[in-house]
Amino acid sequence: MTLPIPGFDHLPLGSVADRIRALDEDQLEQLIEHEQGQANRLPVLEVMRSRRQQLRDGATPSSGPQDGLRPETGHTEHGSPVTPDSAARPGPPDRHGLRQVTWGG
Repeated sequence: MTLPIPGFDHLPLGSVADRIRALDEDQLEQLIEHEQGQANRLPVLEVMRSRRQQLRDGATPSSGPQDGLRPETGHTEHGSPVTPDSAARPGPPDRHGLRQVTWGG
């Protein structure tokens, strides 16, 4: 069986929420049934059930990028926009093998 969203099983929740907006109710129902029989991820099912209710209440599928990019953030479908150039720099070494702890208010 071919799913309406390629690679669906490996998408993080944010990407699922973005990509299901373009689906009609039948396609969404297919994904819900697939998810229930596979990973059964509760947050993913909740997002899809909520979208199904929106469609039943009169919402229409929206067009938009289906390439795995979240348009409002530019994140990849795997989540992180961090590159080696934008990653945080390491801090100073721990003192005597322990991190400095500040006690009090």
